[in-house]
Amino acid sequence: MKNRVTGLGGFFFKSKDPNNIKEWYKNHLGLNTDQYGCTFWWKDKDGNDCSTQWSPMDEKTEYFKPSEKQFMMNFRVENLVELLEVLKKEGVTVVGEIEEYEYGKFGWILDPEGNKLELWEPVDKAFL
Repeated sequence: MKNRVTGLGGFFFKSKDPNNIKEWYKNHLGLNTDQYGCTFWWKDKDGNDCSTQWSPMDEKTEYFKPSEKQFMMNFRVENLVELLEVLKKEGVTVVGEIEEYEYGKFGWILDPEGNKLELWEPVDKAFL
């Protein structure tokens, strides 16, 4: 498999007060925040619109489970189904089942330190 990860899709972290922290980043760093955090838009090497998400989440979120970490990274991938099959063969722990939405497919794995990583095969145009 040539391209596994094509970029950073997002960074998600637990916060005691997500709304307050979004407002702080908006006021002091100029992030264009909304209910989800901040979406950064960029172009890939072929000139396609791409996005990366920064999102504070409530400290009680269970979205990061089974990881107990305070953060989760999301990586952009080209072919999620094929990649997860390759990773399974390599002995990587796959968490849950693939979920599909209008903005892409998602799958999850654990790294050796127990960090849950979200893999995203994006459909960026769904956000435009």
